[in-house]
Amino acid sequence: MPTDISEKALESLLESTLCNKHDYEKGKSDDYNKDFGFDTERVKRFILTTQREKAENTACFVSEIAERKFFSKLSSELSKRGVSDILRKGFRYISELFDMYYPLPSELNPTAQEFYGKNLFCVTRQLYYSKANTNSIDVMISLNGLPLMTLELKNHYTGQTIDNAIKQYQDDRNPKEDPTALLLQKKRCAVHFAVDDDNIMMCTELCGKSSWFLPFNKGVNGGAGNPINPNGVRTAYLWEDILEKHSLSDILENYAQVVKKKKTVKDKKTGKKKEVETESIVWPRYHQLDAVRKMLEATKKNGVGQKFLIQHSAGSGKSNSITWLAYQLVGLLDGTQPLLDSVIIVTDRVNLDNQIRDNINAFKRLQNIVEWADSSTTLKDALENGKKIIITIVHKFPYILQAIGTTLRDKRFGIIIDEAHSSQNGSLSAKMNMALSGNTGGEEEDLEDKLNAIIEGRKMVKNANYYAFTATPKNKTLEMFGCPFPKPDGETGYQPFHEYTMKQAIEEGFIKDVLKNYTTYASYYKIIKTVESDPEFDNKKAQKKLRSWVERQPETIHQKAAIIVNHFHTMVIDKGKVGGKARAMVVTSSIIRAIEFYYEISRLLEERKSPYKAIVAFSGTKEWQGKIVTEADINGFPSKDIEDNMSEDPYRILVVADKFQTGYDQPLLHSMYVDKILTDVKAVQTLSRLNRCHPDKRDTFVLDFANDEETIKAAFQKFYKTTILSKETDPNKLNDLIQEIEKSNIYTEAEVDRLNEKYWTGADRAELDPIINVAVERFNLLDENIQIRCKSSIKGFLRTYPFIAAVTPYCSVEWEKLNTFYMLLVHKLPKLKGEDFTEGLEECIDLDQLQVTKIKEVKIELENKDAEIDPIPVGSGKGGKAEPDMAKLSDILDQFNGINWQNVELAKQQLDELPERITADDAFVNAAKNSNKATAQQQFNSSMLMIVAKMLNENTEFCRYYLDNSDFMNFINSRVFREVYNKITNNK
Repeated sequence: MPTDISEKALESLLESTLCNKHDYEKGKSDDYNKDFGFDTERVKRFILTTQREKAENTACFVSEIAERKFFSKLSSELSKRGVSDILRKGFRYISELFDMYYPLPSELNPTAQEFYGKNLFCVTRQLYYSKANTNSIDVMISLNGLPLMTLELKNHYTGQTIDNAIKQYQDDRNPKEDPTALLLQKKRCAVHFAVDDDNIMMCTELCGKSSWFLPFNKGVNGGAGNPINPNGVRTAYLWEDILEKHSLSDILENYAQVVKKKKTVKDKKTGKKKEVETESIVWPRYHQLDAVRKMLEATKKNGVGQKFLIQHSAGSGKSNSITWLAYQLVGLLDGTQPLLDSVIIVTDRVNLDNQIRDNINAFKRLQNIVEWADSSTTLKDALENGKKIIITIVHKFPYILQAIGTTLRDKRFGIIIDEAHSSQNGSLSAKMNMALSGNTGGEEEDLEDKLNAIIEGRKMVKNANYYAFTATPKNKTLEMFGCPFPKPDGETGYQPFHEYTMKQAIEEGFIKDVLKNYTTYASYYKIIKTVESDPEFDNKKAQKKLRSWVERQPETIHQKAAIIVNHFHTMVIDKGKVGGKARAMVVTSSIIRAIEFYYEISRLLEERKSPYKAIVAFSGTKEWQGKIVTEADINGFPSKDIEDNMSEDPYRILVVADKFQTGYDQPLLHSMYVDKILTDVKAVQTLSRLNRCHPDKRDTFVLDFANDEETIKAAFQKFYKTTILSKETDPNKLNDLIQEIEKSNIYTEAEVDRLNEKYWTGADRAELDPIINVAVERFNLLDENIQIRCKSSIKGFLRTYPFIAAVTPYCSVEWEKLNTFYMLLVHKLPKLKGEDFTEGLEECIDLDQLQVTKIKEVKIELENKDAEIDPIPVGSGKGGKAEPDMAKLSDILDQFNGINWQNVELAKQQLDELPERITADDAFVNAAKNSNKATAQQQFNSSMLMIVAKMLNENTEFCRYYLDNSDFMNFINSRVFREVYNKITNNK
């Protein structure tokens, strides 16, 4: 007989594993009572087996009428509270609180182990759940008679996939169309799984076509899907591991929940604001469950003194992962005592506090354990009063920890760092470590003891674990928190402890690919001279100054704002993006620019009689048209309402300046208009505001006025898959910096020792200044180039030392003394201002023409590979004052204005390649090395003509312009010759 490859065979495989391996009961469809929406006989059996006395006290099972009353009340509570809440917190009936589930027992409690064994785990196949039709669900998992999950199973061998299972839920499992289907109603069943032999998806709320299924896959090679299972189908981990009794109990007790949130909305009829409560059903994704479990397992096994770096993609649910980790860490035991005394969450997101509170309130046994610490007093009180979870903002952290003394030396901590790249630097880490380890100094210590304590405090302390979460780990973050591994070249690399890659999240459809619809714009300017003379300015600095000048002109703001408003209306609103609810963000380069864009966008919206409005967001205050203003002054409502208002009409466009570019979670955000240079982490963070999914969100859009596609691609490529640090930072770089500084002879070893002695014993300020001032006077006598190298090296040391001291095993009292000396000295060194060779430039020019033009629409494709980044650059302290590259104003404007190229990127590329091409020409190089400058110029012109002629087939546009326009040819030749001739003659 051939192998049964039908869908029923897959059901049988699941059922047999649960019953034979995991000791589930095998249920029948008739056990399920459609009137109440659960298995009444198993509920009754569980209660009579475990709580007979309570049943007798309430007489709930003495007659059929009494049973119906009891079951009716339980059914009503399931609709109100949800199955996960009922199972965890129990069910009150008359005078008794009935336990509906017994939690996982500790090894030290045999009675609890006995009670846990009385829980009834049941699997039921082909469940007929409706009174209105004969539809059946393939599998239902119940616990003590209450439905916990449903599963629709499909099979590739019969031409059915997970897509068919999802469609079945969306088309035939709509609780609004079938009110008799209690099993399908919100909260009454915790989760619904669509499963085939390769993939798993899950949904926590069925609502017809809008039912939103999320992936529950392991991932393969940093991408979507599941790895090959040598012992069965790819998805067998669901019934072999996830649904194992202890695993399912763990999810129920520590992850699954109904989270209630309150938010302020505007009443559509009255226009008045009102507070409404929303509910969301939460079930962990596979990567969240896997990461938290692995960190808990490693913590329990190895205790404190560990570090974990979690690289999870933006939008992948880090807030929930952090919450689940935090409240389970405080429950870990070392024997009979808590393994950790407190868990401190360091974040730069204020709203994380509310998220964690909302989530934890869903767990009965862990209420009122969260404290928000915004000052040294509240943190100190929270620790002394035994608060288990303490949340604090990263910027407040150094000041808060000043209040913590040596009393914490014997305590053990878990430190969870949200967005580790922005939360950590060497100095902050040192203060945190010193406070938590108790290494804050004692009255009896001498100078060396104190410095050793400082050095030791910079290390990862032994009485704390670090759990660092980020989507975009920088080199510092990887070296500080990553897992070391040996490389073939003998170096030590660093990698994350756990990862959920951007690639996997995009391929799974959990986040949107924000690079899929990317449109670049370029601004073409024509600036004219307004003076008869032709003054000279520093060409390089002039180019930057001209761009800044043009970008702040009203005409520039107007053209860009007009493009934004027109695009948002015609291509976003009129196209019904995100079900007609789409929002947009405008990213600007400064607060002033944000305010200018806000007012111009608002004017254009009003001009076209748009029903929508804009909001501006920036921190602090700014002078605008002679008045000091805040975002609240401009918007007309408090700053705290910005996020809520962006969810409600008429507000649709958020104009930002360095705000809401990280941590802003708004699934309705569809389009982004970028007028700010973005690189590296900032580019990924900013554009990732668009990646949140929504049931009605099909795509995203970026319109970029400031960046080219290659820059954006390079930034995202680093964090598309796993990010690995190539090698450790070399501590000897510090010695190189010290050597460069000491060439200047601005201090002596004795002066460094004397200053440290006074500083660390609390001497009067008047005793420190004379020592520092002597060094400053010596510095003032130095040559300007030496000053630049010396000060640059001091800054390099101060930037690098705290980090090296934190991540390397080396201790140096000398380094620590110099760090203190430099820290005080650098503030008193004079600012080294080079002469401004662009002064007066803006008075000599005017804007004649401006055109902001679309360059191209692209889908930026990323490569399927891990990214290896280098350690932090320490700097050499070399260099000096740069010589100005003087040029006539007319030449500067010619270069700036450029040409209205049809393909500006290709033209720019070829212009940039000219120096390399000409230096490969032997005739010119020989002339430059062996002849005078005039002869070299002649050969240069001849060689350039041949080079450009050969380039004709590459880009006719550029070459034709060069060959047909003598002014343009002379301009290019002059600029390129000056650059390459100097390099060749200096190196001969």
